[in-house]
Amino acid sequence: MERDSAEFDPITLEVVRHKLDGIANEMEVTLLKSSFSPIVKEGQDASASLFTVEGETLAQAIAIPIHMATLIPIVQTIRRRFPLHEMRAGDIYIMNDPYLGGTHLPDIALVMPVFHEGKVVALSACLTHHQDVGGMTPGSVPTNATEIFQEGVRIPPLKLRDAGRMNETLVDLLRRNVRVPEMFMGDLNAQVAACTVGARRLGELASRYGRNHLTGIFAELLDRSEAMTRAALGRIPRGTYRYVDHLDNDGIELDRRIRIEVAVTVGDGMLSCDFTGTADQVKGPMNCVPSGSYAAAYFALRALTGETIPTNGGCFRPVELTLPEGSLLNPVEPAPVNARTPTIKLIANAILGALRDALPQKVPADGAGLMVTQAFGMKRADGASFVAGEMLAGGSGASERRDGIDTIDTDATNCMNLPVEALEMDLPIRLRRFELARDTGGAGHRRGGLGSVREYEILDGEITYSHRGERYFQPCAGAGSGKAGAPASGTLYRADGSEEAVPSKLATVLQKGDRLVLVAPGGGGFGDPREREPALVADDVRNGKVSPEMARDIYGYDPVTR
Repeated sequence: MERDSAEFDPITLEVVRHKLDGIANEMEVTLLKSSFSPIVKEGQDASASLFTVEGETLAQAIAIPIHMATLIPIVQTIRRRFPLHEMRAGDIYIMNDPYLGGTHLPDIALVMPVFHEGKVVALSACLTHHQDVGGMTPGSVPTNATEIFQEGVRIPPLKLRDAGRMNETLVDLLRRNVRVPEMFMGDLNAQVAACTVGARRLGELASRYGRNHLTGIFAELLDRSEAMTRAALGRIPRGTYRYVDHLDNDGIELDRRIRIEVAVTVGDGMLSCDFTGTADQVKGPMNCVPSGSYAAAYFALRALTGETIPTNGGCFRPVELTLPEGSLLNPVEPAPVNARTPTIKLIANAILGALRDALPQKVPADGAGLMVTQAFGMKRADGASFVAGEMLAGGSGASERRDGIDTIDTDATNCMNLPVEALEMDLPIRLRRFELARDTGGAGHRRGGLGSVREYEILDGEITYSHRGERYFQPCAGAGSGKAGAPASGTLYRADGSEEAVPSKLATVLQKGDRLVLVAPGGGGFGDPREREPALVADDVRNGKVSPEMARDIYGYDPVTR
């Protein structure tokens, strides 16, 4: 029977919509406040979302777009494995396997059915990046992995809790396969708490409105977001637009650049992205399973269609992707995938870059498109292991009207770097320097955002170190005569006085007295640098963002004679 949208008054729809968003955000706060690991409680690498019984996104927290989108195929996989009529109150399902719908092994999802009067009315879900899930290096992000079995423990769709009773056999197995089991269980229990909050609040909502009426509201909200999204796509000039970007390497063949090519077609209320021409799957862990490619496309879509459209599964219905099998974006098992984040971010950048000519007032120059991911692992004096993740952001691209933002995580992730105090409290590391990197922002009428410099000193050894960077060889492109941002770089100063260049992918051991200096890339500039207002150039020089030499040679502004 067709629904009559007239039966839903607009006030009730908006009240329920905002309530759903509030529930998702309450789940997110529960995740962040209850977790044990630094990467979650400080880096905020966790997300929460609500789903309809059909597996479409109902509401999502203000968190990480990659997580929100990759939860979609996870929920659908769990629904296929565990039919709704077999679910019972108190059940919780767990999964992380990328080749069954997940993204990479550290991202573990929990899904909990929400019941009202004995029927499932919705699903409460969350996803956390766990600090360690085993594998060949502490932190489970080995940049030199050549197969997924080296990256950690794989979890197919399983019951973590059966009608309120924890699966202790599964818990024991997981604890035995991670380096810091107490931290792992602390984060997993935080996920259980978040899903429980979501289920409780949704149950209260169902009691207020009734199951049939509430699920009808859910469907109406999704249909309205779909209609608004298709209308927004209709305002983009029809046509096919192309863009090419490159990853530095795959972590194994360090001198081989990896091509990402997309043809974006807009028309008939659809956004179609064809990645034919993208590199074949690679030996190293930069491969990205389809869930990640869809996550990037959904992020690009929402960036283009505007914040006035409520975000839910209806927004994603107009998206179609062509992902050649055996390619970087649709690898064949058991290809490694743990380092897929830079790939996802460059996919999003490529889609937006393709549409820059069609929407020059909306799409900025290229941003850093990375979150430098590092993992420090060590044995404490008592023999216990400890692992801490650390993230470093670059600058965003400038737009037609505004400079780029300095040192910010963009392009489908919203993580934070570890505060200095948190890093120094957990590990024998001193952060000697954390500052903006002068001259890294691409020159332009509007300047690209600056990258940052972080300098680490090892106070006690030895520490196993994994580094996953990007933009060492392919800097962020400018737009409209704007210049590219400066590339990333890094240097390792050993205690014995020797120096080593830090490549974009590195696995090594740090000893007492070693110093590690990392420079994040800057965003691309927008427009002719010679048209930048002299007062703005003077401010940049005064604030140390632009050197006098760059002001004179690139911007045509001489601070000495002014």
